[in-house]
Amino acid sequence: MGRSSKDKRDIYYRLAKEEGWRARSAFKLLQLDQEFNLFTGVNRAVDLCAAPGSWSQVLSRKLGQEEHPQEVKIVAVDLQAMAPLPGVTQIQGDITKVSTAQEIIRHFEGQPADLVVCDGAPDVTGLHDVDEYIQAQLLLAALNITTHVLKPRGTFVAKIFRGKDVTLLYSQLKIFFSSVTCAKPRSSRNSSIEAFVVCQNYSPPTGFMPNMSNPLLDHSYNVDFNQLEGPNRVIVPFLACGDLSAFDSDRTYPLQLEGDQQYEYTPPTQPPIRPPYEQACHLRRNNLLQKQDAPSTPGGDEMELPAESSTGTLSDL
Repeated sequence: MGRSSKDKRDIYYRLAKEEGWRARSAFKLLQLDQEFNLFTGVNRAVDLCAAPGSWSQVLSRKLGQEEHPQEVKIVAVDLQAMAPLPGVTQIQGDITKVSTAQEIIRHFEGQPADLVVCDGAPDVTGLHDVDEYIQAQLLLAALNITTHVLKPRGTFVAKIFRGKDVTLLYSQLKIFFSSVTCAKPRSSRNSSIEAFVVCQNYSPPTGFMPNMSNPLLDHSYNVDFNQLEGPNRVIVPFLACGDLSAFDSDRTYPLQLEGDQQYEYTPPTQPPIRPPYEQACHLRRNNLLQKQDAPSTPGGDEMELPAESSTGTLSDL
């Protein structure tokens, strides 16, 4: 399949390039803002697990339109390097370290953040139970650093995988926020268990002291917790957000949209910086990927493979 094939199959991927977003995930935050007015009154925002920077882009553009844009401060945090963005301060650090939280506060000149967002997700393995657990740990790590940097009555938005044990995460979030809603933007594929928790009105328990060395997750979790009923069970509202007239992320659209200008391929806005697969791409482009030497034949002579066996299949032999 060619490059235009992906543009046809994923309308939000295509629109992201045409509108200058670094990734299609920008539309998810935009649609969440349409429903929850996340950016109202926000002057200090933090984007955790920010690379490649699409959510930081949204923050930069939306908050830059406020009445006093000079007062807006945005900090993006990620272990990976990220191309610069106007109005965004980048920290290449670990969200599980207290030093990262201290550096965020330093960039805000001692003031806490009004909004913390996190679109981070692990490299999925395809084993759903494993992926859900790792994502839960990532969300709790984001929540932990949020308790260090978020102001009272502030807002926290993060990605969540809706698995069978998601009730434990909801109950943990409800300890710190009076309002917790699970939202599914229109640009998020229906085939994905991905959703987003919108946690509003940060109000930690009386006497709570943020501590990076104290994990929020109780590992003595009772497996029967999800079977509780009545007031003992935490039920979080689930909201599908985004206009119904918006594009369907699971549908294939023609390259020439009705009433639109002639289709023309648009390259990605910002290529990845030092991605983990960079070396593999270099080896492939330079034909340096080689198979191990074939075993010797019983007669002592090595088996000679066809010239194109490095890129061929067993049917070529």
